[in-house]
Amino acid sequence: MLASEVTSHLMKTQLVRYIYIKESFRLIKEKLNKQFFLKPYVFIPGIGIIALLLVFSTLIIYTWYHLPPIENLKNVELTLPLRIYSKEGQLMAVIGEIRRTPIKIKNTPKVLIQAILAAEDDEFYQHSGVDYKGLIRAALNLVRTNSRSQGGSTITMQVARNFYLSNERTYSRKFNEILLSWKIESELSKDEILELYINKIFLGNRAYGFAAAAEVYYGQAVEKMDLAQIAMLAGLPKAPSKFNPIVNPKRALVRRDYVLKRMLELKYIETAAYQIAVATADTSNVHALQVDVNAPFVAETVREELIQRYGPDVYNKGLSIYTTIDAKLQHAANQALRRGLLNYDKRHGFRGPVYHVDIKDYTSPELWGEVLDAYPVVNGLRPGLVLQVENQQIKVFVEEVGHISIDWAQMVWARPYVHVDEVGPVPAKAGDILNPGDVIYVEQENNRWGLSQLPEVEGALVGLSPQDGSIKALVGGFDFFNNKYNHVTQARRQPGSSFKPFIYAAALDKGLTAATLVNDAPVVKDWGQETEWRPEDADGDFLGPTRLRMALAKSRNLVAIRVLQDIGIDYTLNYLEHFGFKSAFLPKDLTLALGSGEVTPLELARGYAVFANSGYLVEPTLIDRIVDNKGQEIAVTPPIRQCDQCNTSAPLTSSPASALFVGPEKPIRLVPRRISEQNAYIISSMMHDVIEYGTATAAKQLGRQDLAGKTGTTNNQFDAWFSGFNRDLVATAWVGFDRPSTLGRKEYGGRAALPIWIDFMGEALRSQADVPLTMPKDLVMVRIDPATGQRAQPGDQNAIFEVFMPGTVPQEEAAPPADNSIP
Repeated sequence: MLASEVTSHLMKTQLVRYIYIKESFRLIKEKLNKQFFLKPYVFIPGIGIIALLLVFSTLIIYTWYHLPPIENLKNVELTLPLRIYSKEGQLMAVIGEIRRTPIKIKNTPKVLIQAILAAEDDEFYQHSGVDYKGLIRAALNLVRTNSRSQGGSTITMQVARNFYLSNERTYSRKFNEILLSWKIESELSKDEILELYINKIFLGNRAYGFAAAAEVYYGQAVEKMDLAQIAMLAGLPKAPSKFNPIVNPKRALVRRDYVLKRMLELKYIETAAYQIAVATADTSNVHALQVDVNAPFVAETVREELIQRYGPDVYNKGLSIYTTIDAKLQHAANQALRRGLLNYDKRHGFRGPVYHVDIKDYTSPELWGEVLDAYPVVNGLRPGLVLQVENQQIKVFVEEVGHISIDWAQMVWARPYVHVDEVGPVPAKAGDILNPGDVIYVEQENNRWGLSQLPEVEGALVGLSPQDGSIKALVGGFDFFNNKYNHVTQARRQPGSSFKPFIYAAALDKGLTAATLVNDAPVVKDWGQETEWRPEDADGDFLGPTRLRMALAKSRNLVAIRVLQDIGIDYTLNYLEHFGFKSAFLPKDLTLALGSGEVTPLELARGYAVFANSGYLVEPTLIDRIVDNKGQEIAVTPPIRQCDQCNTSAPLTSSPASALFVGPEKPIRLVPRRISEQNAYIISSMMHDVIEYGTATAAKQLGRQDLAGKTGTTNNQFDAWFSGFNRDLVATAWVGFDRPSTLGRKEYGGRAALPIWIDFMGEALRSQADVPLTMPKDLVMVRIDPATGQRAQPGDQNAIFEVFMPGTVPQEEAAPPADNSIP
């Protein structure tokens, strides 16, 4: 047979087969239509099924196109807490209900990813967002037990629920969750989805995300956790409250070991690593946030300012606040105030234990701990229970430390407190101080434990730059968590003699000089109603005619009163506004000369800054800049420019953070001149002599020639002050009781406050060059007779140099002295 014939035959055969098959289908269709589909019991359900399919398809399509745009997930803004940093970027505080520390997937430890997959979704990288087998298991479990204990949720579905849906357990929510998971998988990569999960998921104790949970539960970065800790955290998403290692440690261990077993089955870990991990005791605890710089008073001041500026949502915006605080100076201020207040407290005796128990009833560390739980740790002072008292040593139990010994040298200070001006005899043995069962406070210094007590006295210390007003250090009290009242910004107290430099500055602009003689003699004022005012100096003596320089150095009250009386109260009140003081808080009588007005330590430091920077009034600033969660700068405190022609009566801002400027431009802050450079120099030189031979000679131990300052003590020693400066730093220290009462007869500013200032400035200026004041032009240096303030006779060996403003140089020469002794 030819090839053409073969081809023709095959075509005929195929055609016949086609016709046969077609006809067969036609006959079958007719028969089925007549005998099956046309019957009601088949047709009606069929139509119903088709209708249901159409409705279901329509629902899917409608829901799909009404799902939220997944594009938002690519630029998601996680709810982040407020973070506050020092100038150098060291963390000072994190404020907000949510603890979250975002971490990139590329920086996430591989073992953590494996633990998460083992615990939640081991086929995450294989499925399309929905685990159908898991859903079927959940459905069968529902039919069998009528319980929705199995959800069948994948990591993608959990992301969908956490970002877009609620946690309500309804079928409609599950339906939306499935569709949303498909959509997420279609638009995001697996790594992008997992990164969202790692940072978003709630893990208990206000921790959102695994990096934050590592800090909360184990007090360390996620990359430093061991396998057992990682497995513990990986087991939390299923039920953070149920498997929380703090609340339910037994359940948490069971869950942890399950995760480890799954990791072993999936060959993520070796058998040896598994065995070590399951045998490891859990060390989780609620860890306080570890900060680099301890500055809670600063953080609270910043928080209050931001609430006023941005409202309560500021806690969740993820803003980073960079303050003006210098980390080194803040640490020095913390230590200086702490030491100063503890030293004051110990000078006035031991007030006894804070509590006592019968030690026979407490025989184990657990019971000892229960006793101590009622007493908090306060600024490093820890509560302890006295277990044993020996001749000159005691044994004490301290929670989280254990057993310690306190030797005689660290407790011999504890003379009994009688009252503020009296202490009892020096103890001869430990039994004179304490008994077993006493609850006391102890402190550790230089690796030695000592007896201590919580001080009842309070204090404040602030340091700022006189050049731009930036606050470098701020400590508002002994312990923020024990007393949140910020004495730096909120406590208005009488400044005492530390206010005198401002009175003397006003006098210089009225024509008086540092050499002007004013009589240090009794002042008596009749205030009516048979009331007389008879101010005195601390020593009760009268020096007679005294130069203003000497009067300020020796803090002579009666001279200051006479100066104020001479220049006038109204003039002086107006002049004091040059230093930023508010008339509403100042008296309108002669007590103004003695510092009977009310100022905060920050206001006093701002006033002293005018002397330190040669006459300009700077506004204290605490916030340097604000950065959003994308790293963009959204607010900044502009730099300053000194302005000699600015309006000297411009209103003052009320907050140390209110100089912030919001906007794309960065304008200059104009700093007005308030007093002349010459005036500022003369007053500063007079305050330098306060340190050289006046009431603050203890500051000479710093060995510097560029320091100036003034002590301050109020009536009955209610308040003790010292404010001082060089050209780079102004600092004010205050000591007093919240309920004003005497600090004690001898607790003047030079004893209670000055040591705190010395401690702080010694550390703050350690690496700074000593650059003494430079005399400005137009001032005249003249030799004068120290007894009369007049020009000295040529060759007078007792003559001293004094500096004068133009037109105020004394014209008369002093009479020749009778001998070569100083009058």
